Amino acid sequence: MTKMLELSGREIASGLLFPEGPVAMADGSVVLVEIARGTLSRVHPDGRVSVVADLGGGPNGAAIGPDGKFYVCNNGGFDFTRETDGLLRPHRRAERYIGGRIQRVDPESGRVEDLYTECDGVPLKGPNDIVLDGHGGFWFTDLGKVYDRLMDRGAVYYARTDGSLIREAVFPMITPNGIGLSPDGSTLYVAETESARLWAFRITGEGTVQKDPFPSPNGGRCLVGLPGYQRFDSLKVEAGGNVCVATLISGGVSVVSPDGEWLEFHRTSEPYCTNVAFGGSDLRRMYVTLSGFGRLIEVDWARPGLRLPGQALPAA
Repeated sequence: MTKMLELSGREIASGLLFPEGPVAMADGSVVLVEIARGTLSRVHPDGRVSVVADLGGGPNGAAIGPDGKFYVCNNGGFDFTRETDGLLRPHRRAERYIGGRIQRVDPESGRVEDLYTECDGVPLKGPNDIVLDGHGGFWFTDLGKVYDRLMDRGAVYYARTDGSLIREAVFPMITPNGIGLSPDGSTLYVAETESARLWAFRITGEGTVQKDPFPSPNGGRCLVGLPGYQRFDSLKVEAGGNVCVATLISGGVSVVSPDGEWLEFHRTSEPYCTNVAFGGSDLRRMYVTLSGFGRLIEVDWARPGLRLPGQALPAA
């Protein structure tokens, strides 16, 4: 039976413009994107916010590489709407959509490079979330875009950080969003937003995965699908292998075991809980983006997160 818990913590910053993609830094700051602002921003421990780089479009997922540079999924831009209670939410492709892209950012100079904009002649539509593999490459999701009555089918890609290779690994998927790797690097996890399903793929090579036959719609193994109307967003993996998926509508963090058991649900204060990151010297501090009302909070987590490639930890 799933444990239903309340997630409460300390607010670090508010007034952010749809924060996502948090990365916990060794100096105690958190670097994240502000999708509606078009920036890569740094939230300092005292709550002060500074701009690392102006990316344009819709910067979404972010990861730091061993080279100290940030690799950012840019979805090309959303138009946003604000509800009567003040909640901000994306609802369609931006009128000034710039196209999907993977960007590399030098945090020292603020220089931004477009690393990838297409794969085998197919333009990237809405890159969303990213995870580095520690072997010179990264996996990322392309959620697609909504155009009035039409919607793209999404995909999962693999690419090298040096810009020399991009490969489509999984197609099609329905709004693939969160992405992560098991602690041993053998399994790729992908969360679909609209289906609220978490899929697992066994990695067979550089940018290749084993595909299960029909009736799997994408070749993956379905770990869990949530009941009722819920939606999945981004994810991170614990050191012990559990997958922590930010969950929309119900608003919280779903914890799923590697064998597909929905272990816990940690409810937050709003429906747009979009992403989490682990930090602190023991990786037991969780940073949570509550995007609709523009907040970043930190909470004490019962178990340590998985240390990500390129992540430097603060001294104990």
